Amino acid sequence: MPKTVDHAERRRQIVEGLVRVAGSAGLHAVTMRSVAAEAGVSLRLVQYYFQSKAQLMHHALTHLEQQSNDRWAARLAEVADPPSARSFLEAFLAEALPADEQSRIFHLVWTSYAVLAMSDEELAAQPFVEGPNRLERQIAEVLSEARACGELSVDVDVSAEAARLLALNHGLVLQRQLVVVW
Repeated sequence: MPKTVDHAERRRQIVEGLVRVAGSAGLHAVTMRSVAAEAGVSLRLVQYYFQSKAQLMHHALTHLEQQSNDRWAARLAEVADPPSARSFLEAFLAEALPADEQSRIFHLVWTSYAVLAMSDEELAAQPFVEGPNRLERQIAEVLSEARACGELSVDVDVSAEAARLLALNHGLVLQRQLVVVW
């Protein structure tokens, strides 16, 4: 009887190997060989599922984006429905800051992708850019609802405030990473 292989699970195993390599040694240390070793599979198997390092890197970015979406959805599920603007923003900040080892590694790798996206147009066009844009729109919608309910001054530019909150969050994440590293 031939062995049944779960291809999605195998890809996930390989991608999580990449995340562990990048989380411990940085994206510059990611090679097909280092990922294979970390994932506990052969180099040939990594090459079977991902024809190039670029394809593997893009797949890992998509995987990180999905993890982020799943964690955010779980965090929002813990908040009253519908959430107040304050509880939404508190949940956002609580989820967005690295508070445990898993989120620390996620943010470290995500930040590494951000730096790489500054010089890689193909990478910049991937989910890396759409995720933060979507989150900024979501924050602006919540702030707009808060303004309509009188919880926020009518003079507040919700789009600008959403961008500021997201930028503040990114700065806090980076600062937290530097404190942990140093």
